[in-house]
Amino acid sequence: MKSLPLPLRVAAGLAATALEHARDLPTRIAGLPVTVASQALQVSMRVQQHVTELAVKGDEALAALRPVEDEPEWATFDEDLADDDQPATFDLADDDDAPGPVKAALAPIVVADAVEPVLVEDEPVAPVAGPASVPNYGELSLAQLRARLRGFDVAALEELLAHERATGNRPSYVGMLTRRLAALRDTPAT
Repeated sequence: MKSLPLPLRVAAGLAATALEHARDLPTRIAGLPVTVASQALQVSMRVQQHVTELAVKGDEALAALRPVEDEPEWATFDEDLADDDQPATFDLADDDDAPGPVKAALAPIVVADAVEPVLVEDEPVAPVAGPASVPNYGELSLAQLRARLRGFDVAALEELLAHERATGNRPSYVGMLTRRLAALRDTPAT
């Protein structure tokens, strides 16, 4: 038997493939939106990567053409301002209408001059034990301590505050403990 011409065989193969795909279409259609969305996101990310690469190359090319300013003229730092140029601050703690916890939170915190500790290299430094209510107090970050504050009563907070003032006297810790203590003292007992 003589074989059919190549174009006719290719056309028959295309028709058979199209028929198979038409039969599989109901099962494929469920995943089609996900496939289209993922391909669109891939294309979008590739475009973003190319744009970013071009921007980096452009920055490098432009950096070679112009010198970089040491301190831009628009940048202002606190130490550059004169005393009369200081930004205005608002002291809301004097507001008599503010509730107690708000007054305590807004009250200015006075910090004594910090004294730098002197370490002697020959003597090992023993870790400072925490107060009885929180034995690992020295290891807690500010966020970890803040998360535990609601669980402490007035006595435990006073103990923590005394310990902090005696050891680290860190302004952020002292301020947070002081505000929580004031808030607890101002709330009526139920």
